[in-house]
Amino acid sequence: MAKSKKMTVFTLSMMTVAAVVSLRGLPMMAKEGLSMIFYILFATIMFLIPASLVAAELGGAFSEKGGGVYTWIKEAFGSRWGFTAIWLQWIQNVVWYPTVLAFAASALAYLFMDPALADNGVYTGIVILVCYWAATFVTMAGADVASSVTKYGVLLGTLLPGLFIIVLGAIWVLQGNPIQFLEPSAATIAVEKLADQAPHVRFFPHITGLGSVAFLAGIVLLFAGVEVQAVHAVDLENPAKQFPESMFLAAAIIFGLFILGSLAVATVIPVSEISLTAGLMQAFKQLLDAFHIGFLTPVIGLLAAFGAIGGVMSWLGGPSRGLLHTARQGEIPPFMAKVNKNGIQVNILMIQAVIVSVLASLYFIMDNVSVAFFVLSAITVTLYLVMYILMYAAAIKLRITRPDLPRSYKVPGGTLGMCLLAGMGLIGVSFALLVGFFPPTNLPVGNPTLYVCLVAAGMIVFIGLPMIIHALKKPEWKQDSDN
Repeated sequence: MAKSKKMTVFTLSMMTVAAVVSLRGLPMMAKEGLSMIFYILFATIMFLIPASLVAAELGGAFSEKGGGVYTWIKEAFGSRWGFTAIWLQWIQNVVWYPTVLAFAASALAYLFMDPALADNGVYTGIVILVCYWAATFVTMAGADVASSVTKYGVLLGTLLPGLFIIVLGAIWVLQGNPIQFLEPSAATIAVEKLADQAPHVRFFPHITGLGSVAFLAGIVLLFAGVEVQAVHAVDLENPAKQFPESMFLAAAIIFGLFILGSLAVATVIPVSEISLTAGLMQAFKQLLDAFHIGFLTPVIGLLAAFGAIGGVMSWLGGPSRGLLHTARQGEIPPFMAKVNKNGIQVNILMIQAVIVSVLASLYFIMDNVSVAFFVLSAITVTLYLVMYILMYAAAIKLRITRPDLPRSYKVPGGTLGMCLLAGMGLIGVSFALLVGFFPPTNLPVGNPTLYVCLVAAGMIVFIGLPMIIHALKKPEWKQDSDN
């Protein structure tokens, strides 16, 4: 297979930012009002920091082997759990694609100057299908093409609009305009009246049950993915040194964009009116109209959609490439190891495109686009967080059983430091996994039992499949490592 040119730290950082930061997440965080600060701090301290540091250590230790989480967890617990981990990383983002492209559809609705389209399930489903299949064919053109689309997608479609809305929000506040997140929401007023308390905005969420903090799982998911580009570590000039550098740079950008961007959205749109898919463009339209530059709204819509597609591109080549590694190791049938002349895993990409097409049908049959968006997000959360549980456990075990393993970066504090950091990460993801099964109280989910059944069924089916595939694997599936 021909080797592509080496990646730079900046390119890999931008690919990681594209994989993690989607402006689609800003409305979900903004919908919590001032409490968003608590959620973002929780996700940063209990998830982003542990995941970044642990992935930096594991990525540096196994940079020459490739395979990402498959290799890391296989080294600790054997091939069955390694395969399960990479499968979960792969399948969760297959479930995730329709949600991020639903955001792209809502952004394009503003390009077409018809914001009402953002709430139209048929329109949303069609855009998902067109954009995803187009991204798949671009990915097949080779890693260089895909990484270019990803880099410019994150720069022009994520960082630029993200910084722009932060600046606009700051000007809005400096001009003395009302700050919506400082006003208690209707739900908060109702709850506090029942408790005979004076309505007020909250830094800590008002918890009446786990459904009250159900958005926490979705917000934690927004920070997930810092490890996904580990499969590209071998494409760096000096993987052992540059991979950790790229992770830390990406983590800093991610935190800044999320906290400031979500505050900007919550500043101008009342919590009860924020759409999970179109909330960003709602805020942009109001701000741009207020400053008499509304003609920029379609341009921002186009850029935001381009950024979402760039995020999809960054994931298409990551976990699916890790799954290709497992195909060569004999974990899955050899037909999934087929690559084209550019070395791209064509059969894996086509299979996931079919799955995405099936999942996109939810938007055709569910009345509320925001609910369909959140159901898919909840299924994604359960799958991804199980993978993180395996990753943290592997990091702890390898520190204990293989203390002499060369590590270009080591979590400070020795084995105890790793146990504390990864243990904190385990607590964070376990709690997020639990609340992910509870329907959010601030969304009209309809039948809560159906909601729980959909999330549970998604988890059982998609976690059970790799176990079955591993049990049925045959020795002849294994290929030579040079294939």
